[in-house]
Amino acid sequence: MTSLCALLGLCCLAVQMALSVPPIESQPEQVHISYPGVPHSMVITWTTFNETESVVEYAVWGGKLFDLMANGTSTMFEDGGSEKRKQYIHRVTLSGLSPGSAYLYHCGSEAGWSDVFYFSALNESDSWSPRFALFGDMGNENPQSLARLQKETQVGMYDTILHIGDFAYDMDEDNGRIGDEFMRQIQSIAAYVPYMTCPGNHENAYNFSNYRNRFSMPGDTEGLWYSWNVGSAHIISFSTEVYFFLDYGVDLIFEQYEWLKKDLEEANRPENRKAQPWIITMGHRPMYCSSDDKDDCTNFQSYVRVGRNDTKPPAPGLEKLFYLYGVDLELWAHEHAYERLFPVYDYQVFSGSADEPYVNPKAPVHIITGSAGCREKHDGFVPEPRDWSAFRSTDYGYTRMQVLNRTHLYMEQVSDDQYGKVIDSFWLVKEKHSVAAWL
Repeated sequence: MTSLCALLGLCCLAVQMALSVPPIESQPEQVHISYPGVPHSMVITWTTFNETESVVEYAVWGGKLFDLMANGTSTMFEDGGSEKRKQYIHRVTLSGLSPGSAYLYHCGSEAGWSDVFYFSALNESDSWSPRFALFGDMGNENPQSLARLQKETQVGMYDTILHIGDFAYDMDEDNGRIGDEFMRQIQSIAAYVPYMTCPGNHENAYNFSNYRNRFSMPGDTEGLWYSWNVGSAHIISFSTEVYFFLDYGVDLIFEQYEWLKKDLEEANRPENRKAQPWIITMGHRPMYCSSDDKDDCTNFQSYVRVGRNDTKPPAPGLEKLFYLYGVDLELWAHEHAYERLFPVYDYQVFSGSADEPYVNPKAPVHIITGSAGCREKHDGFVPEPRDWSAFRSTDYGYTRMQVLNRTHLYMEQVSDDQYGKVIDSFWLVKEKHSVAAWL
């Protein structure tokens, strides 16, 4: 009899526990963080499938757990597919963070909480040496580099991730479910360091709505273009896709161009260029490449580079603009390979010297890093590249970058096919920045 009572008691307890578990629709998922461009701040973003409160509880590492709290807002996102699936995107900004300090956090509401994650608030000093992992073209299927990136991120190798377009392949597929799966996959990276993005061609469905709604980038253009400062670098993210999806409005080309010009003018003010001498751009489709996939930059004059003459009025390209404002480094993806270029402008190589091309180069340096892994596999190369192509690899992998100080920047390419081997590296050294560096 005693055993029976005990058994009944356990059954009742199990029922009570089951009844207390929040519905899965209220459970936070797809957690990721981003830097809003405002000092001492971080944005926490997540998804639920029920409308709930938006709360982050957090604490300084080593302090009393969850003794700090911040509230935010949620917006309902309806996917453009036939099912019109709805989800709620929650955003909470944590303010007053201590630069460089580590924090524990979880997010959600009393209807359900996420796992516990951690991050370090960005150091706000312009003499700091931030470390980046950068890549593009990582899908839900065959994301080969993801496991290595997960481990390296969680052991503290990176301060920021730059994902240079093309996510999930594609976020809108299966009425947005592929996007959900991808965002769950990258949570193991993106919940720990700022995950900064730009749009690629695979985000174009429903006027880029999955991209614009799921991520939380600085500025007021839903991540289509924005800029931010980190250490001694001014990083500009922009959309190459405004040149290709004209059904969404050719005016976007001109709006972005004017924004870029204004941002570059501001970045080149003497006091700003002194604090952030490095200007680094990230956009999806490259101006130059030697891939063999009949892409725009291989067989044609790149729209991104020279603009389009078939619009009214003709749409301006970006190569001359970036050159005139002394952009130092241009990061690209789209081609499913890695390619390092010599300093190049208008198809001409302008190396610093024959022996040291990246020491005081006379033109911007371009890097293509689109080999993180996706269902479309690798892209090959044309047999004989032009003289501006310095190094090429079809290995799956990603790029590491450290902006060491005002004059030295280091980059290396990691091959996941070769178990994390560094297959390419170089120092970019600049004693002068701005357009004066080209003289």
